[in-house]
Amino acid sequence: MREIHDRATVAIGAEPPVLFELITNIERLPEWNAAIEQVIDRPGRLLPGETWTVQMHPARLMRWKSVSTIQELDGAALRFSYRTVNADGNPSYALWRWEVTPEVTGARMSVSWDVYLETLDRRLLAGPVRRRQLRKEVAASLVSLAALAGSTTSQPRSRHA
Repeated sequence: MREIHDRATVAIGAEPPVLFELITNIERLPEWNAAIEQVIDRPGRLLPGETWTVQMHPARLMRWKSVSTIQELDGAALRFSYRTVNADGNPSYALWRWEVTPEVTGARMSVSWDVYLETLDRRLLAGPVRRRQLRKEVAASLVSLAALAGSTTSQPRSRHA
């Protein structure tokens, strides 16, 4: 396995700006993403090129530090994207894209992830395990985001490529 491509979408009965604020508030990531144990470092301001570091600890896996670099932050279009790498220097990386779309009864939140496995250990071992876990983690994160926004959500739908 060299690449993982996936996407999840959910309808949330909350105001789009509230949802966008939640996904772009780096300090609050551990509140809605159970795989993130803590935020270690964050930028003073969110701007393209700025980075943040988190301590990852997904269920049944070891801990590692992950560094993300902002690629796009568009508050008007409600889009946020970033590139994530392990802090250990492995060249494998993931591209994450979040988009909040206003709807009559709240918003539709979509997140996609494209993972590029550049080393043999990631292709043979970590990739297959993380692919399955990411699907579950993202679905749980979307439900947690809805709860933090004071809303319920439809069942997250995934589309696997």
